[in-house]
Amino acid sequence: NTIAASEHTIALMLAISRNIVPASQSTKEGKWNRDSFTGIELFGKTLGVMGFGRIGRKVVNIALAIGMKVIVYDPFANEETVIKKGALYETSLDNFLPELDYLSIHIPKTADTINIINKENMNKMKKGAIIINCSRGGLVNENDLKEALENGQISAAAIDVYENEPKIETCPLIHYNGNNIILTPHLGASTKEAQINVALDVASQIKKVLSGGYTDSAVNIPSLNPEKLEPVKDYMKISENAGEIIGQISKGKIKSFEITAYGELIKLDIEPLVVAVLKGALSSIFHDVNYVNAPFLAKQRGIEIKIIKSEAPSSYTSLLKVKMITDIEENDVSVSLIAKNIARIVKLNDYDVIIKPNEHILIVPHINQLAMVAKVANALCEDNINIGSMNVSQNIKGSDMSIMAIDIDSDLSEEMLDKISKIDGVHNPKYIKLNM
Repeated sequence: NTIAASEHTIALMLAISRNIVPASQSTKEGKWNRDSFTGIELFGKTLGVMGFGRIGRKVVNIALAIGMKVIVYDPFANEETVIKKGALYETSLDNFLPELDYLSIHIPKTADTINIINKENMNKMKKGAIIINCSRGGLVNENDLKEALENGQISAAAIDVYENEPKIETCPLIHYNGNNIILTPHLGASTKEAQINVALDVASQIKKVLSGGYTDSAVNIPSLNPEKLEPVKDYMKISENAGEIIGQISKGKIKSFEITAYGELIKLDIEPLVVAVLKGALSSIFHDVNYVNAPFLAKQRGIEIKIIKSEAPSSYTSLLKVKMITDIEENDVSVSLIAKNIARIVKLNDYDVIIKPNEHILIVPHINQLAMVAKVANALCEDNINIGSMNVSQNIKGSDMSIMAIDIDSDLSEEMLDKISKIDGVHNPKYIKLNM
């Protein structure tokens, strides 16, 4: 549906700029009010495209063809690719927003992007800018947008997606009566061509599977030959967990992965495990990452992947080490099957650990001194958070640091994480949530 969604975005941009909807309604009422519907041209205006995925790229292409200046905001995009398209690249939202005449949103909905276009960020935009959202409901704060339209900070908006679909009656924007807003009922993919192409693709995939082949487009199993998957299937989940951990503890834009196999794994094709690692790591950034689209997302963003098979001795029969390098730092996580069906995280940067993968894990680096475990445990107890198990390890390089890996029974709030970080001797704790 890439073409359908990108064309709908441009259609809304043109319609809101040329007052198409109110002009049509007025003319159908038998009126001839040309002067009341003077519009603005897209040519020469600055469009900000938030998100440089498939739809965002297509919108960039069309906007450049129209003659717009385009700036792309996507901290995870490859700058060289953006520039080759003919657009400018920006990684700072504070620098991006004030430059725009139009903002078009094409990003996934994640914990970090919900309400990303709120009152504070709308006030950073040019007074009179226009917002288009054909991406996901909840990315634009609907109450804040209504207020910005009423006070003139935002001159117009065209919205195709809503926080609470299909209950449009709960959306505050339907109670805004100005002519400077267009609301459509999530029509981004609603073209005859898109629906036919999706149906044909599904039918083709079903035929492949029922004929003994494998699918190219499944959302919940690897797009891999079963012969490749079978020898490493027991390692798939722990490999995905390794990716989830390293994705959640790391800061910055991902530049590369280095994935090293030891022991029995060097005899096997570890391509499925690489896919599992990518799925886990990219799930901390993007919504709806699966075994099929994870390699595509990595390639699209210019992420380098290096696979190594090492004959160096290991303490484990099999070991998979995952190193992720960003523009800020690098981290590594090692995982193993220490016995049949018993998977563990066995190394976390400079710490040898034995961590059972669980849904909620709290990692607490701290100075190796008296009462540190008690202080952290007391803080969790005060917030009624139960500790299932705990593993404490010293830094293998001989520093004065140790690490606690704590299995907890529930989510950990940002407020609680902040409270633990303020304990004297604690350094940069991390809450990790695994998909179990």
